[in-house]
Amino acid sequence: MERRKRLGEIFVENGILTDKTVERMLLVSKRLKKRFGTVLEELGLIDGDELAAALATQYACRVASNFAGYSFSPELLATIPVDVAMQNYIFPLKLDNKRLALAMADPTETRVVRNISANQGLTITPFIATRKEIYSAICRNYLHKEVCTSGAQTVLVVEDDKLIGTMFGDFLRKQGYRVVLAADGIEAYRAVLTEKPQVVITDLVMPKLDGYGLFDALRSVPELSMIPVILITSSMRPDDEMKAFDRGFFDFIEKPVKEGSLITRVKRALQFHDRKYLLS
Repeated sequence: MERRKRLGEIFVENGILTDKTVERMLLVSKRLKKRFGTVLEELGLIDGDELAAALATQYACRVASNFAGYSFSPELLATIPVDVAMQNYIFPLKLDNKRLALAMADPTETRVVRNISANQGLTITPFIATRKEIYSAICRNYLHKEVCTSGAQTVLVVEDDKLIGTMFGDFLRKQGYRVVLAADGIEAYRAVLTEKPQVVITDLVMPKLDGYGLFDALRSVPELSMIPVILITSSMRPDDEMKAFDRGFFDFIEKPVKEGSLITRVKRALQFHDRKYLLS
């Protein structure tokens, strides 16, 4: 059986990277415990199209591109639940006689493909696509919203009490932040996907999905897992703060929330977000 080429070899053959760069980036990838291609793309050494082309060469697949602007039928979208699509960066392209054409950012995600095939009796034909293309297609077709391209620092406020949410929004807008409001955890999860906030402020007790559930949902998606989340609650128990930090929340604020305290925590969270994305 012929040996599958490594990504580094393909990039060197295509004149995109040098042998020395590949060697160094393999060490960085190992240290960060991230996939080699992901590290290269995050650091700007390759772009999404170059990574998709290399993966297609490596796994003998075709590339799917420029599909994010199209609309797909509800029947086709029903083959892949939105949470599965988002967590695994996959998107259904076409269903024909029990054969599903599936866009994938990572062709090594064979487990989810096997599950879809077994559960629905489908034969899967994989296509490689960029994470950006798949992300945009998911937002447009499942969430019926375009991905926000605003360059402003954005804070998502999740609060089921409209008066409190509006008050927090006023505090933050005075500081020049772009503010997005959500009334429950489900609405907030969709807003994070499409609005791309740098910080999330969420109440703990909410309908549909509480603050803990929202936090866990964000952590299940790699691109969202580094967003700092500030938890706010009025039901203060002795161990609530410890539980929040143990779970991974960036900060914890007890109601009633003072304007100065909120602004200070948000500024600190934004600094953390910027450092995290630069160093990760």
